[in-house]
This record gives sequence, structure tokens and C-alpha cells, in this order.
Amino acid sequence: MLPPPTGRSFAPATPDATARRSTKPPGQRQARHDNRPRPRYTNGMSTSPANRLVIALAQINSTVGDIAGNVARIRAARAEAAGQGADLVMFSELFISGYPPEDLVLKPAFQESCRAACEELARDTADGGPALLVGLPWVEDGKLYNAYALLTDGRIDAVRFKVDLPNYGVFDEKRVFAQGPMPGPIAFKGVRIGIPICEDIWGPDPVECIAETGGEILLVPNGSPFWRDKTDDRFNIAVARVRESGLPLVYLNQLGGQDDLVFDGASFILDANAALIGQLPAFESLVAKTIWERGPDGWLCVEAPVATLPDDDEANYAACVLGLRDYVDKNGFPGVVMGLSGGIDSAICAAMSVDALGAERVHCIMLPYRFTSDESLTDAKACADALGVRYDILPIAPAVEGIEAVLAPLFAGRPRDITEENIQSRARGTILMSVSNKFGPMVVTTGNKSEMSVGYATLYGDMNGGFNPIKDLYKMQVFRLSALRNRWKPAGAKGPDGEVIPVNIIVKPPTAELRENQKDQDSLPPYEILDDILECLVEKEMRVSDIVARGHDLATVKKIERLLYLAEYKRRQSAPGVKVTRKNFGRDRRYPIVNRFRDSGEPAKAPDASLAPRGAYGTSERFED
Repeated sequence: MLPPPTGRSFAPATPDATARRSTKPPGQRQARHDNRPRPRYTNGMSTSPANRLVIALAQINSTVGDIAGNVARIRAARAEAAGQGADLVMFSELFISGYPPEDLVLKPAFQESCRAACEELARDTADGGPALLVGLPWVEDGKLYNAYALLTDGRIDAVRFKVDLPNYGVFDEKRVFAQGPMPGPIAFKGVRIGIPICEDIWGPDPVECIAETGGEILLVPNGSPFWRDKTDDRFNIAVARVRESGLPLVYLNQLGGQDDLVFDGASFILDANAALIGQLPAFESLVAKTIWERGPDGWLCVEAPVATLPDDDEANYAACVLGLRDYVDKNGFPGVVMGLSGGIDSAICAAMSVDALGAERVHCIMLPYRFTSDESLTDAKACADALGVRYDILPIAPAVEGIEAVLAPLFAGRPRDITEENIQSRARGTILMSVSNKFGPMVVTTGNKSEMSVGYATLYGDMNGGFNPIKDLYKMQVFRLSALRNRWKPAGAKGPDGEVIPVNIIVKPPTAELRENQKDQDSLPPYEILDDILECLVEKEMRVSDIVARGHDLATVKKIERLLYLAEYKRRQSAPGVKVTRKNFGRDRRYPIVNRFRDSGEPAKAPDASLAPRGAYGTSERFED
């Protein structure tokens, strides 16, 4: 038995409110009101069921829409698994199509291509090699399902459909998929294998149905994106299902970046006592051999990899690197270009870019103006040298002065203000986009979550670009991860070891250098205060009064809340970026741009129950005998 990764306790946890599932033990749950039948278990078993299985877990990177490429990856993984003596190779959720396919999955041509690819793979299995468990969109009786298929002996032997379709946070599967029936186990070599698909284990019913109909092993394909503390959530839910069912469980998770989501892998195996007996690495691709043997008390995994998972900051950095790498490579960009200002945000983005792509694919440009300090010039050059990237200096004074000259007749008689500051930022954005247009590299955007929250960024200026690896990192996290990178780098990173972000960049006061002696804290509270307020407002949706109770000034909290709402229109036009927190801007947090609501800061008000008695709700309970 392995200790829980990261040393945390993994007692069964009640699924969070977003899951909206019953947590009552079997026998105490209310009868399902949807009249979905539980399947009867039909044998179809070999007269001599296997007592030993070798199951290969393919924790590898698929690409949405790249059906031919995904098929090639399946075939390569199958060949590797065959060399391991595997009987069965398991892939993550919707591997053939890539996950999440979003509305692409609604196209009939796409559906047909996925089905044809599945049939090709089924024919492959006629060679006597390992069977395949693969996910794909599946049309049956005019309905589209999130499906998982067993391919063996040259045919599609069994198909199971996802029952519980997530529709919260980053998920909206109910938009595109139909709900499947409750699943029974499938037969493979005389073994009854249960296949609850991802969300199907976040509530008790699908696994209970599998157990009641003879299931012996749970193989769970997942498309579970990374965010902070997600590992804990997965383990707790899996432990709960194992303890309820008494069945061992394989949790196979997707790997790779898809737009703003990163899938970290970190697949694992629990025995029938909910003990962790196998752990695959996070953020690494592999085909892992696991050996299973039937004993007097059921099936036991007797051989599996044992990896150590990264801590929170290491995981956040690795997620940003993987997300950036896959966004650039899967979209076919030859490399990236970015402004290197001598500040900490651009420095860590440069380090992440080199770790993701290699120094030869990263082009850094210093774009100085008269407010750019000698210290910034020195720091930017030192950072570029440490990373080994191409580094150019392109002064922006001619561009800024040219734009100001054009505007002079309209601006005559008005004092200089933030308008002129933004012209500098937009000149830099125009130059970087021009380099991108001429030579093909994608512009990396470098604004952190603190800045994106309060609008401390220039639309069509420093917000220009194709992707932002630190979009979901608060400023204090940027400081921590910069110091971390100077002593550590993730497995597979292509950047150099040692200090790559000069210490002076980390310790000096942050500044946009858009006016003389400007500092971020001229306009914003200290970042340790700002970040705590923002986390309360954005991720926890706390009342202003409750945030004040944490020790914050009321006027400051209300100011930050106002800025947060006002900047929504900017964020709607921002580049995508890696999700690392529980609630990012975009998929997770969808606020109206036109929004007049402001929290008054008054304490919570209890509703007046006398005005809405229970009988007013119109439930069926009123009419029951």
C-alpha cells in the first residue's frame, strides 16, 4: 500500500455542490424518478474466466479533431503495450475525437469520421494482439452519446454510454450529448469489467449498478482538467466509490493541453480496500503496464508504477508549460515572440516558453521608451542571456511620437493622462503583432490574474497575443513560481538548469514604466492584500462584509469589486490562458458586461419566511396522500 500522494488524507468526501449527487448510502437513497432501468447482467462469459490480466494504461496526449493522428497514437500505444504482454489497452475519455470536442461533436461528418476510425481500430484487433478500450462520440437511434467501446477479435464487442453529464464550471456536456442508460459490466476474457465514464463516479448510482450486476473491476476513463487541489478531489471521490462497491478501481486520466484547459494525467489505482497501490506521474506521457490477479477476495493489482506527484507550486508551473507547449504545437506555430520588459511577468513567461519549446523557438524583444529604466534594460538582457533566446531591442519612441503627432490636433489643450500611457502599450502591441505576422511566431501575452481582474492592462496593447500562460496566476503566485524555477524545472522542460530569472527581477517593486517613477502600488493595494481580496471575490464569491471581516478595509474591497466588474469587457477580448485555479476567467466565470450590481457591504439578510411559506413552492408533496 502506498501513502496518499502529497501526504494528504483521502477519506471519502461528499461531492461538492456542483456535482448535485445523492450521498446517501445504498439502501437509503430515494428511488430514481427517471424510470431508467438497471440492466440485467447477461453472461456471455468464457467457461474458463481469466485469473490474470495485463492491462496497459495509455496516459497519452490526444488532439481535438485530429482523428487520424489520434488513431496513429492509439496504434503506437497498442504496439508498445503488446511488447509489455498486455491483454487490454485502456485510453482516456473520448480519445478518438479528443476532449472536450465542444460543438465540433455536433457535425455529422465529424461523428461519422470518429465511428469509421473506431471501426478501423476494431479491425486491427483481429491480429490477436491486445484488445482496446477507446472513447468516441457515438450516434445511436438518432441520439449522440459520450461512449466507450471494447474492441477485440476484429469487432466492436461492447459499447457503454456516459450516464452523468457534467454541466458546471468548464463542462457543458448536456448541450451536446444525450444521457446514457445505467451501465452493466462488459465481458472480457470472462472478467466482468465495469466502465463508469468520468463523471459517472462523482455520484453513487452508476457504480452501484455495476456492482449489483456482477462487476469485478472498475476501469474509469477520464477527461479531468487540472486545477489547484484537483488531485485531492479525485482521490476522495474514487475512494468513496470503492468503499461503497468493494471493487478495485483504475482512474485513467487524459494528458495534455486543450485551449485553456490542461489535463495532468496523474492516473492512479485503488484496491478493493481503497488503498492506493499504483500512481502514474503527472504531466508525463507513458503507457503503463499493470498486472492483475484474481484472488479469493476478488481482483488485485500486483504490479503498477509508483510515481511521486509534484507539490502545488510545481504542478502550477508544469501545467502552464504543458498548456503553452500544446497550444503552440497543436496550432502549428513555429515558435513564439514576446516583449521582455525586465519585469517579473514577462520574465516568467519567457522561462515557461523556453521550457515548453526550447530556446531556439523563442524570440524576446525589448521595446524601450523614455520611461524605461537602465535597471530594466539590464535585467531584460540578463534574463534573455540566461535563457539563451534571441534578444532584440526595438525603441518605440518613433512609433509613440508619430501617433501622438497624428492626435495632436484633437488633443490640443488637454493635459497628458492615461491616454498617452496606453499609446506606449499599444505601440508595443502593434510591433509584436507585426513580427508575428511577418515571421509566423505566436505572440505570448504576459498579464497575470491580478492585473486581468482589475483591468490593469491595456486593451489592444499588452493584452495583444495568442495565448497567456500566466493568465490564471495571481501576482504573488508569479513571485513564488519565479523563485521556484530558479531552483527546479519540470520533467521534460527544455530550458537550462539553475537561475534563469535574475533575482533583481523578483525582488524589485513591480512597475509598468509608462510614466516617470511609476509603481504598480501607486494605483493598487499591495499585491498580498489585492490577491486575497480577489480570491475571495472571484473564486469564493464572498460578500463584501465577509471579506472585510477578514481584516480588509471596506473602501478598498468595494474599490476592487468595482474594478473587477468594470474590467469584464476587457477580459472578454483577452487571449486564452492556462487554467490553474478552481475558477478562471472564461469558462468558469461568466459575468455580464452590462452589470449595475454592487455589493453594499451590508451583512447578510435572512429571508422573511413569513412571506413565502413552504406551501407556496408548488411541490408535489402538497398533493401526496
